[in-house]
Amino acid sequence: MNLANLRRFALVALASLGLASCGINTVPTKEEAAKAQWANVESAMQRRADLIPNLVSVVQAAAISEKDILTQVIDARARATSINITTDDLSNPEEFAKFNAAQNQLTQALGQLRTVVEAYPQLASQPRFADLMVALEEANNMINTEIVRYNEKAQDYNTTIRTFPATIAANVVYGSKPLEYFKADEKGKENPTVDMSGITGSGQPAAAPAASNDNTAATGAAAATN
Repeated sequence: MNLANLRRFALVALASLGLASCGINTVPTKEEAAKAQWANVESAMQRRADLIPNLVSVVQAAAISEKDILTQVIDARARATSINITTDDLSNPEEFAKFNAAQNQLTQALGQLRTVVEAYPQLASQPRFADLMVALEEANNMINTEIVRYNEKAQDYNTTIRTFPATIAANVVYGSKPLEYFKADEKGKENPTVDMSGITGSGQPAAAPAASNDNTAATGAAAATN
């Protein structure tokens, strides 16, 4: 190897070492990790969305007449599933905010539905309904877990692209943008208040029949005969 080639080799080695120290590999690695975790969030949300039609049909079959809340759940699910978000949108505040809001609205609507059906012991005792509610609770817990994990990876990536020396590669090489965080609506953490006064349905306690008295009936019959 002649001197010129040796120098070129040394320059390439130094450049590679310099780029590595500037986060040339770290930035895309952490970005892909966050985006991969977002796929888990979407999967958990889709699982919840798939449960809702069956849940609504069971509630409707129980003849619960709180149509407004059922309609809110159906509409909220439609909005949540109609917003398609890509991994590129994770750096788009406007698009991500729309997705965030739609999912939070669905969570609130489901909370209101749960409040209504708890007033129907006959419905709550149905095995199919109970299984659906357990599955829905598991789906909600999974969503919360995956969101926390995504936010942690997004924070790790966002910190990396703002920290020297990785910020050099992030800005000069990749043009990196920070990822958005998923934020739960504060209202969704509150117990929903639902007016139950106008609700009717098979789950409501039926009026007790008038008590019969055999002695009274017999006396009345005897009096009529006399």
